[in-house]
Amino acid sequence: MRKIGKAISLLLVLVMVLSAFAACSKKDKKDNETETPLVVGYLPFSQKFSPFFADTGYDQDVVEFVSVQLLTTDRTGAIVYNAIEGETIPYNGVDYTYTGIADIAVNYDEEADITTYDIKIRDDVKFSDGHVMDADDIIFTYYVLSDPSYDGSSTLYSQPIIGMQNYRANSSAAETITDEEVNALIENPSDSLNQAIIDEIIRPVLESEFDWVGSLYGDERYASYTEAHPEQKDLFASFYSLDENYDSYAVNDEKQVLEDIIAQYGSDYKALGAGYAADETYYVNDVKTIARSIITEEKKAAGIGEDVYNIEGIKKISDTEVQVITKGYDATAIYQIGGAQVAPLHYYGDESQYDYENNKFGFPRGDLSIVKSKTTHPLGAGPYKFVKYENKVVFLEANEHYYKGAPKIKYIQLKETTEADKVTGIEQGTLDITDPTGSKTTFEQIAKINSNGELSGDKIVTSSVDNLGYGYIGMNADTINVGGEPNSEASKNLRKAIATVLSVYRDVAIDTYYGDAASVINYPISNTSWAAPQKSDSDYKVAFSEDVNGNQIYTSDMSSEDKYAAALQAALGYFEAAGYTVTDGKLTAAPAGAKMEYEVLIPGDGDGNHPSFAILTDASAALDTIGFKLNVNDLADANVLWDRLDAGTQEMWCAAWGATIDPDMYQVYHSTNIVGKGGTDSNHYHIADTDLDTLLMEARKSDDQSYRKSAYKQCLDIIMDWAVEIPVYQRQNSVVFSAERVNIETVTPDITTFYEWFKEIENTELK
Repeated sequence: MRKIGKAISLLLVLVMVLSAFAACSKKDKKDNETETPLVVGYLPFSQKFSPFFADTGYDQDVVEFVSVQLLTTDRTGAIVYNAIEGETIPYNGVDYTYTGIADIAVNYDEEADITTYDIKIRDDVKFSDGHVMDADDIIFTYYVLSDPSYDGSSTLYSQPIIGMQNYRANSSAAETITDEEVNALIENPSDSLNQAIIDEIIRPVLESEFDWVGSLYGDERYASYTEAHPEQKDLFASFYSLDENYDSYAVNDEKQVLEDIIAQYGSDYKALGAGYAADETYYVNDVKTIARSIITEEKKAAGIGEDVYNIEGIKKISDTEVQVITKGYDATAIYQIGGAQVAPLHYYGDESQYDYENNKFGFPRGDLSIVKSKTTHPLGAGPYKFVKYENKVVFLEANEHYYKGAPKIKYIQLKETTEADKVTGIEQGTLDITDPTGSKTTFEQIAKINSNGELSGDKIVTSSVDNLGYGYIGMNADTINVGGEPNSEASKNLRKAIATVLSVYRDVAIDTYYGDAASVINYPISNTSWAAPQKSDSDYKVAFSEDVNGNQIYTSDMSSEDKYAAALQAALGYFEAAGYTVTDGKLTAAPAGAKMEYEVLIPGDGDGNHPSFAILTDASAALDTIGFKLNVNDLADANVLWDRLDAGTQEMWCAAWGATIDPDMYQVYHSTNIVGKGGTDSNHYHIADTDLDTLLMEARKSDDQSYRKSAYKQCLDIIMDWAVEIPVYQRQNSVVFSAERVNIETVTPDITTFYEWFKEIENTELK
């Protein structure tokens, strides 16, 4: 079944605004100021324009225009610690000076095993309504992100900030509760735990699924289901009833059917996990959270643990200084602590409920309703102020209080458009700037529009940089192995056999799909990362280019057809080493626990629209000649893939990873994060390697970039040896500008993955 996200009701705040097209005389205009709006093309917004709750890249861009964050980074993503005075850092032969609103000093006390983040902001930063930003705004922002009811995308609350978990549980005992206590309660559940599971998991999930079932009617993809069960209650019962003898047709009341099925589950979260995601462990982490909360409450009732009124590790030092203290050292923590978009207390909170000295932080703990009421109408200290969202357009106006000076373009309109209309919009003059998906077709379209036949010319100027993420083909070590031992050499050889054949078809497939808009990569890490291996490195290897004996499979003079044949021969060697029976160049039998065929899921919309589709089909045909089946399942509904990944039942799949500035690999590859193990559930590969785990943790604890890069290279080598991930492509992000309407000379120079075109938007001019 489909995973349903939490619904958040949005309160639309109507405001009176001046039109972007308001008339004014030339004598009233400032130098370089124009009343003509800059129009930027975007895909649809979700209207969550809040610095706390923006959950799409497009909504986040609105936040970037409107707000400022504490942390400043340069064009390589490196941290600028002294941003108030500014730091001059060379890039591409040019010295660039970077300034921001805050200095951040990081100090690790090895003896005490704590890290202190001292944050000092400028004293002249104003929000767009003229209010001066101060430390109270930062404190307020941190407490919103740390609140027990916070359900946005930030994970500041997961950082080891001293006292964080105690505050969220309102008990000084919270951080002392052991996993053993939690597991004991789950094994012998109390009435309160059972009821909490019903109230917080069983009922909300089944109610959501009941609504989802209703949405299927009229959807042709589900016609076979809806035709078989004309009424919503009966289709829902067919999906979720635990009682095989339950007759929903005999019940006239839809609500009664829902209640009956909720009663069938009771507190059996494992049964719900099996029905919802084909995984009994799906709700284990949720139940652990509930159990921990109940234990905390029981200890409080028994007089164990005092109420906690503040987060010990977040301190106001002065009107312009805040200090954050964490346990241990984590190289990635600064991106959460410093990455917060500072929100004005007076706007998002209630000033009458703020009194730092008396543990009042602008809202009642556990109640973010006042913060959420401003979700669709943001206010901040960024270069622009939000005016309105109307007719699928976000209207912005220059912030005259911006600390770097008011932008030269007075009005910006962020206009919803379709992917197909982005380049056309630039050509026809309805858009000035937009970000079409980099592809061979897109680049050919741009070149045709320009009279010089290039990507940058008289009509359109193109800026292309590598995307922060990358595309890959994944394997689940728990479902593709020999003898039930995912980490054995035989299991690795099985996966290497498949990976070797897949890898050889990457070059042609990616060139055909993307052209110059993407390149093949050989390690599971974005080329944009400072930790990415370079071709000039002495130990750099092309992915899966060695046979089972460690010899190179390919030579420089091989044709494509020769390479395909060599890859297939090498694959036979790996299969044989894995325990397969090979007779006359074909596989005739699989070893215990392995199979002669596996399935790969690809979200190609059912028509092969995916960069890896050609790789899979060509590899499948090649493997078929040696008696091995690779069944390519091109999904019309991508939700099927995510459900299988969440359940951990998939064998192979195609997807792409996003990435962060820091190359930390913990969430994706550490064994504690294998799906269902109680971590992030992001380790879809089910890789569990003690050496890898150790390296990942040690790298996190160091601030030595050279050491971290060396450690991550070892991590990458281990991942490749497990053969659970075939790196496929590094695509490019493209931004196109109208050469006829935008003064290109004023656009942010040397745009990078980490330094977008709007980073210096205050300097951009129209012609």
